[in-house]
Amino acid sequence: MKILVINCGSSSLKYQLIDSETEGVLAKGLCERIGIDGALTHQAGAHEKKTYQLSMPDHDAAVSYVLEKLCDNEVGAIASLDEIAAVGHRVVHGGEKFSSSVLIDDQVLEGIRSVSDLAPLHNPANLIGIEACSKLMPGVPQVAVFDTAFHQTMPECAYIYGVPYEYYEKYGVRRYGFHGTSHSFVSKRMAEILGRPIEDTKIIVCHLGNGSSICAVQGGKSVDTTMGFTPLAGLSMGTRSGDIDPAIIEYIADKEGKSLAEVMKVLNKSSGMLGVSGVSSDFRDLEAGMKDGNDRCRIAMELFAYQTAKFIGAYAAAMNGVDAICFTAGVGENQAAIRKMCIDRLSFLGITLDEAANAKRGEEIRISTEDSRVDVWIVPTNEELAIARETLAFVG
Repeated sequence: MKILVINCGSSSLKYQLIDSETEGVLAKGLCERIGIDGALTHQAGAHEKKTYQLSMPDHDAAVSYVLEKLCDNEVGAIASLDEIAAVGHRVVHGGEKFSSSVLIDDQVLEGIRSVSDLAPLHNPANLIGIEACSKLMPGVPQVAVFDTAFHQTMPECAYIYGVPYEYYEKYGVRRYGFHGTSHSFVSKRMAEILGRPIEDTKIIVCHLGNGSSICAVQGGKSVDTTMGFTPLAGLSMGTRSGDIDPAIIEYIADKEGKSLAEVMKVLNKSSGMLGVSGVSSDFRDLEAGMKDGNDRCRIAMELFAYQTAKFIGAYAAAMNGVDAICFTAGVGENQAAIRKMCIDRLSFLGITLDEAANAKRGEEIRISTEDSRVDVWIVPTNEELAIARETLAFVG
């Protein structure tokens, strides 16, 4: 069975066509600058990756081009669209309405729309992708897989904020958490590596990238996570501030003569590693700067590693123990320096770093020594495969 996975952004569309039997990627690609000038990068099987400059006034056009390339005689992966059994969509926010993936119908579409104010940059784009696929592939089942769904198992003490309870009742102000598809995939894989039923595990997943979050997974369920009402909370990230004293917002607005919206833009786009270092949001640039003696790059790197280790310690306490710690996503899988800086702070858990293993990039490997009391692993994430598996569960 062939499943098309769609991840639709406001001006982009990522896709993979996955064979559910082998879990192999038959084709993948990215549409960029939708609504501007448009570009499609596509690769199928052993074919060379190619980029096409195309007019993409909207997501309907982008989806149309994707389907055209998938069936192309020269660079395609299938003979016709009839081979696509289902489409799985990444949807960022499901609020409290969706605690699991769902087969999309009119009621589900309305539910996604109703929580779009919680993710105004993402949910409307996700809906556009769903509607475009419905128009071009009528009758093909579609499944929504929510970033927030995995975290709906958090206890009240973890998701309720210390604000008037009526704000939660009236407006849904609470911790939701994100990257749920990745946290779920990696924790399940870690349980397999441990050779134990996931119901008998305590795992901390560190999804570290330009956007970063950490999740405490006990018995296969999320019990706490760093991102909150929005993806701005938790760790300082590439350009996002992470947790700050909320009074800073009013203070900066007054001092800089900025509106609330302008300050929020600073916290989302100009803060985090970029704001602290003044150099870049890319950890490769920060590491190079630190090695060259740039003190602010050093501060940014140490800040990130310190916060990561601090949350790991907090989540070990939240679960009253930990069996394994996983590093995943772009930074977690590839930045040995960050992993070392984090693990060097975790000796209280009985962890010692295997320096040779930690030098590896992007591969599944244990990076703690054999005598460490807690296993530490690099576990590459695969959100597209996780979405395909969720989709298969409905149509298989």
